[in-house]
Amino acid sequence: MRVDAMLPSHRCSMGVPGLDTVLLGGLPSGHLYLLEGQPGSGKTTLSLQFLMEGVRKGESCLYVTLSETATELREVASSHGWDLHGIDLFELSSVEAVLGEGRSQSVFHSWEVELGETIRLIKQEVERIEPKRVVFDSLSELRLLAQDQFRYRRQVLALKQFFSPRNATVILVDDLTSAGGGRDMQLHSICHGVISLERFALEFGAARRRLQVQKVRGAAFIAGYHDLSIRTGGVEVYPRLVASDHHVEFVNQPMLSGVRHLDELVGGGFLRGTCTLLTGPAGTGKTTLALQYIGEACARGERCQIYEFDERIGTLLRRAETMGLDLQGYMEKGLLHIYQANPAEMSPGEFAWHVTRAVQDKRCSMVVIDSLNGYLSAMPEEKHLLLQMHELLAFLNQSGVTTFLINPQIGLIGMMDADQLNVSYIADTVVLFRFFEANGRIRKAISVVKNRSGKHEDTIRELHIDSQGLRVGEPLTSFRGVLSGVPEFIGNGKPLMESRDA
Repeated sequence: MRVDAMLPSHRCSMGVPGLDTVLLGGLPSGHLYLLEGQPGSGKTTLSLQFLMEGVRKGESCLYVTLSETATELREVASSHGWDLHGIDLFELSSVEAVLGEGRSQSVFHSWEVELGETIRLIKQEVERIEPKRVVFDSLSELRLLAQDQFRYRRQVLALKQFFSPRNATVILVDDLTSAGGGRDMQLHSICHGVISLERFALEFGAARRRLQVQKVRGAAFIAGYHDLSIRTGGVEVYPRLVASDHHVEFVNQPMLSGVRHLDELVGGGFLRGTCTLLTGPAGTGKTTLALQYIGEACARGERCQIYEFDERIGTLLRRAETMGLDLQGYMEKGLLHIYQANPAEMSPGEFAWHVTRAVQDKRCSMVVIDSLNGYLSAMPEEKHLLLQMHELLAFLNQSGVTTFLINPQIGLIGMMDADQLNVSYIADTVVLFRFFEANGRIRKAISVVKNRSGKHEDTIRELHIDSQGLRVGEPLTSFRGVLSGVPEFIGNGKPLMESRDA
């Protein structure tokens, strides 16, 4: 079945762009939905965004709160810089004052009012306001009033039948506390759709949140888990990346570095739509080589993006300046963006969403991820993280983006750790950097060990970096101990390069 055929004629936007993307436009309007999640998962914030979107569209909106007071809701809104003007608040909570009949809000003691009377008052308010969007927060208090599951289920069914002819989109909020922390599957069967929010803590770093659309009857949506965060301004949802949905046509032309010997080493340049893994010990020139390609791409007028996990942006810019690259100037022209990522705070889904937006909104043609170790620390479940990285790289490749993935080797010298190269299968090209010894000095070597996109040299060349930029020397033929991890050059020294610094 075509996905387009499953789309309803009218969707109700949630007011959260990422969630609307997951729902392929929003929830089908005029139905009853369940928003469930443990306390702190973001239910109230998301519900307020849903109602504020209705106010923005000129729709009447009602928030029925049995668990929080109107003051508490306004405090939540104030923390995000929101004004709840235009949203009718109907409050049933344990407060001492009871507002008069002439006020727009009504306050009752929830434990002193029979369930039937509570439902009657809610229906009365709905008939008075005739809202197009309703949030009912929360079902836990309704369960307490009902006292047994049969009566509770009957009242939820009655609410569904009451709202059905009114063409109102209703969200029932469930904090899962009354159900012993588990999901109420009977409630799932009643509602037209179910959205589940989760909050879980890692051993280190901020708590992570994610969202899953359990079902939406008669409508398509993006299944699976989607990372989300709560920041000042509301909930942000990062849809799970599906690379096959983002294929674009592009010319598979080589990306030149501006360094002749380097382009020769890689068989004429890295092709667009490929990923290159730069691996080797710290200090061998991996990031510098990536910056060389970034500088050339920006000089051609192409937009580039660098995601920096390990190094400070200021340090990176100073390093580029010492080798003659004016990255600051490219940033001022809008050709280069450098994003300082914090793996302790950023989820993999959020990172993938940032990259997606850079490619689709900013039209970036080259992306550098520095480094893989920083990215791996974003989530302890490495297997799942590598699967997400595989999907991200597939998206970049299908978008015609040239990607550089920097993978530092553990330790400065010694044998290569096989575990550190388990990402090589997702890269089209693998470039290996090594230190080597010659005439009592430590030098750098570069070689290409894999290139899916075409031929490449099987030689080892010297890599040298000075104030005039990056250079790659002639092939070095007199090596010993290359595979041991500490290669030694035993030639006569003629092919070796010297610094051009005065």
